[in-house]
Amino acid sequence: MSLLRWWTSVLVVLIASHGAVMAQGATDWPNKTVRMIVNFGPGGSTDNAMRPFAERLSKALGQQFVIENRGGASGAVGIEGAVKSTPDGYTFVATPALTLVIVPHLRKTAYDPFKDLMPVSAFTEGTLLIAVHPSIPANTVQELVAHAKQNPGKLSWGTAGIGSMGHITSEVFKQVTGTDILHVPYRGGGESLADFLAGIHQIHVDPNTFPHIAAGKAKLLAVIDRQRHPDYPNVPVLKEIYPQIDFIGWFGIFAPVGTPEPIVRKFNAELNKIAAQPDLKPLLAKLALSAYPNSPEDLGKLLRKDFDQFGALIKKLGIKSE
Repeated sequence: MSLLRWWTSVLVVLIASHGAVMAQGATDWPNKTVRMIVNFGPGGSTDNAMRPFAERLSKALGQQFVIENRGGASGAVGIEGAVKSTPDGYTFVATPALTLVIVPHLRKTAYDPFKDLMPVSAFTEGTLLIAVHPSIPANTVQELVAHAKQNPGKLSWGTAGIGSMGHITSEVFKQVTGTDILHVPYRGGGESLADFLAGIHQIHVDPNTFPHIAAGKAKLLAVIDRQRHPDYPNVPVLKEIYPQIDFIGWFGIFAPVGTPEPIVRKFNAELNKIAAQPDLKPLLAKLALSAYPNSPEDLGKLLRKDFDQFGALIKKLGIKSE
């Protein structure tokens, strides 16, 4: 046998063996605890979105899916932790869109959303809100705008951090309405919600505000979503009033680059099965969230579309990291 033919035979065997190992890895996966990094703190919308999925994944796959909250820098700290992890299928990150499609346009990040991460699934969508503290004498968006114009600089808008969807929404809202409202960034949505409920700031848009509306701790003036919320059919979608403000907030699960694709595919399939469970819909609805079954390719396209869209918007508005 010639040397060339011998090397060809060896390569064929190696490639076949590698494929068999990869397939077997996906078949056996998971065979130990899976770490789910949530890049914002407990009580925020990303944490709220991931927990019911983690519980169901643990039951369905027979291994614990453990949430590790790693907040900071508008979610960048958690992304960096995931990117530096071993790509063996046992570390993933759950993140809101903002950390990948907004933050890189505001400052240099230690990660590239397209080169350092593998899309798994955009597993949920969130309804953004225009909610105000009960102390504010406004029951409609128009009344809020009028009140803000009568009291320039006196109202404050708390968000999950610089570059968050809340931050972008606040800047667009202020420009469109001609109002002067102070932006107050926090480390995460849980922290900003606590101060909102205490009346320290008066406007909040994070989906985690939603459970407090029925209790009278917040007044819902508008939603930012595809359509009106079924529990509040008389509350308008904000784009009905201001067409320029039309965002969809999604939450995605990503893996470090190099994670075996068969594992990514299996994980995606399990997430889609959970998204179809009938009891999940009402549970998520209470949190202003909805399941969003899709493929890794769908998430990749969504990431590119929103990255370009928000990049253009940030440039147009002149938004910069504070």
